[in-house]
Amino acid sequence: MKQLLIIGASGHGKVVADIAHLNGYDRILFFDDNAELRECGTDPIIGASADIEKYEGDVIVAIGNAEIRERIQRSLNHRHFPVLIHPSAVVADTACIGDGTVVMAGAVVNPFAAIGEGCIINTCSSVDHDCEIGNYVHVSVGSHIAGTVIVGDRTWIGIGASVSNNLNICSDCMIGAGALVIRNIEKSGTYFGVPAKLIKAY
Repeated sequence: MKQLLIIGASGHGKVVADIAHLNGYDRILFFDDNAELRECGTDPIIGASADIEKYEGDVIVAIGNAEIRERIQRSLNHRHFPVLIHPSAVVADTACIGDGTVVMAGAVVNPFAAIGEGCIINTCSSVDHDCEIGNYVHVSVGSHIAGTVIVGDRTWIGIGASVSNNLNICSDCMIGAGALVIRNIEKSGTYFGVPAKLIKAY
């Protein structure tokens, strides 16, 4: 039996479970530190995150917060983290995708893009040719990254945001919903607007 253990019983976890079933996993088991939860969608929650070591199977951390996702995945680096790709996603043969990354329905990853570990390439988003997407990055629903862009670790590209080509975005940034990035971003912080401007530095 092909079994997947998912940490994080949320709406995001439901989407990950759906993709896992479509990728041939026979059994999905959830783990969440909220003891009041009993199931996520149609799959059972059988314990807290610390209980995962009692069970065999591949592991995905389905938690939106990048720092938490990174901490948990790195703490379990002795386990196997698969790459999950929805059947309707388009991923070029020359693209490279890191362990524990999930590519959701309708997403496009174009030739020679490199995506790090533990990333979320969300529904109907796109990462164009020759991009370098760091570890634990979230490319949100309907957001688009043009060609030859570098995105640093743990950065969040908000829903519907767009990043113009040939730019660099440093680590630990939040690009707000609908923002348009047309210049390099060299300082960690929150950016909103058209064009995107620094709202809060970290």
